[in-house]
Amino acid sequence: MEKKNVPSTLFLDIGGVLLTNGWDRDARKTAAEKFGLDYEELNERHHLTYDTFEAGKLSLREYLDRIVFYDKRDFSHEDFRNFMFGQSQPFPEMIALVRLLKEKYKLKIGVISNEGREVNQYRISTFHLGEFIDFFVSSSFVHVRKPDRDIYRIALDIAQVAPEDAVYVDDRTMFAQIAAGFGLKCIHHKGYETTKAALDGYGLKS
Repeated sequence: MEKKNVPSTLFLDIGGVLLTNGWDRDARKTAAEKFGLDYEELNERHHLTYDTFEAGKLSLREYLDRIVFYDKRDFSHEDFRNFMFGQSQPFPEMIALVRLLKEKYKLKIGVISNEGREVNQYRISTFHLGEFIDFFVSSSFVHVRKPDRDIYRIALDIAQVAPEDAVYVDDRTMFAQIAAGFGLKCIHHKGYETTKAALDGYGLKS
C-alpha cells in the first residue's frame, strides 16, 4: 500500500482498549463486598452522579462523598480511592501494538476517553501512556463526554487531521459508530487479534 494511503492519526479509547475499565460494574460490586456497602444503593448513586464526575465538574472526593461518604464509614477516602485506582490493569499486547505502529508509521496518537480527572491522571501516569500518546481528549479535561459529537470534533481539531486520514478504536459500538459519522475509519475493539487485523486492513500493518 502506498504511503499516502496510510492513515496519519490513530485515536483510541483507554478503558477497554489500552487498559481495563477502571471503575465498571464489576469493580463496584467488588467494592461493595470489600467495604460492606449496599451495592444497589452504591450503584444507583453512581449512575445519578457519574456523568458529572466524568465531565470534570466534580472532584473525585466530591464524587465519593455522594456515592459512599454521605454516611459515616469505618474506612477513609484514601482507602476507597486506592481500591478504585487498583482496579486499573494494562493490556500489554495492545500497548505494544500502538507503540510499534506509532514508531513504524510516525503516527499521531490521540485518546478520546470518558474518565474523571483524578482517575484519568492516575492511569496516564501509572501506565506511562504519555510516552506514546501525543494528546488526551478526556471528558474531564474538555467538559464534553461521548457520545456528544463535540468531543470527536475537538479531537480532530487538536490533531489537525481530516477524518478520512484517521482511525478510531473504541470498545463501545455506538461510540465507534458516531465517530464513523464524521468520516473516520472506525474499529469496534473486541480484542487484540481482531483489532490488529482491522488495523492491517487500513494499511497499518504491524
